[in-house]
Amino acid sequence: MLRQMVKIDEEACTGCGLCVSACHEGAIAIQDGKARLIRDDYCDGLGNCLPACPAGAISFEMREAAPYDEEAVKAHLARRGQGGCEGSRAAELQPAGAVPAAEPVPSQLRQWPVQIKLAPVNAAFLNGADVLIAADCTAYAFGDFHSRFMRGKVTLIGCTKLDDTDYSEKLAEMFRQNSIRSLTVARMDVPCCGGMENAVREALRKSGRDIPCEVITIGRDGSILKSEALQTGPAPLLGRMPLA
Repeated sequence: MLRQMVKIDEEACTGCGLCVSACHEGAIAIQDGKARLIRDDYCDGLGNCLPACPAGAISFEMREAAPYDEEAVKAHLARRGQGGCEGSRAAELQPAGAVPAAEPVPSQLRQWPVQIKLAPVNAAFLNGADVLIAADCTAYAFGDFHSRFMRGKVTLIGCTKLDDTDYSEKLAEMFRQNSIRSLTVARMDVPCCGGMENAVREALRKSGRDIPCEVITIGRDGSILKSEALQTGPAPLLGRMPLA
């Protein structure tokens, strides 16, 4: 049948995953770093995902498609576990195993406060700093977070899903008012965590600053899934960079 459907421009898509969280039917998934409509009959054509896309990669089109199947959607969400946001889906993980007792590991935290919403935009510790902007969950997923990511960096943390604030505005002021040398973004592999990556991208765009930025995606099993340079323009993200 001919009906209204969402259309995703893969060239414009940055893979942030915000559309996945916005789609209550589970019709969109991130595959190979891009958002894709996985089945026509899962899409109701109402476009809840459109305003969630910061890249403007989603639009409407009229085309031949299978009719929306509410029962199939219910079954699909049931198979996924809880439905809704993938980041809130319950799962059991297998730790790597016990670590032999050793001397206490020193903290690599260099400043206070660490919460993005509490840190002053003109704090002296930001000038000339390499800055780590980390989603809250990353430090719990990655066992050696302090020495691998925080060492030698100013650390700022937050959660774009749970914090009721627009990080991009404050981060833009930080970038604008300070001579920051480099940025590292640590995020989880769940789609909603793409909000942190997008906040930094938007902040760089708003600030007009050209600051080298690396985005590191951490899996829920504690592995590093990918490391890539963040590009703030309309082009897709750059290819992978070697891990340090």
